[in-house]
Amino acid sequence: MKIRNSLKSLMTRHRDNQMVRRRGRVYIINKTQKRYKARQG
Repeated sequence: MKIRNSLKSLMTRHRDNQMVRRRGRVYIINKTQKRYKARQG
C-alpha cells in the first residue's frame, strides 16, 4: 500500500479505483487489481 499526500493522480491510473473514507483517512481501493491500494496522510 502506498502512502501519499495527494491521491488524485493515483485515482486515474485504473478505471476500477474507488476512493473511500474510513476513520478519517482517505483510501483508494481496487477490487480487480489489488496493487492499486493507497492511503492518504
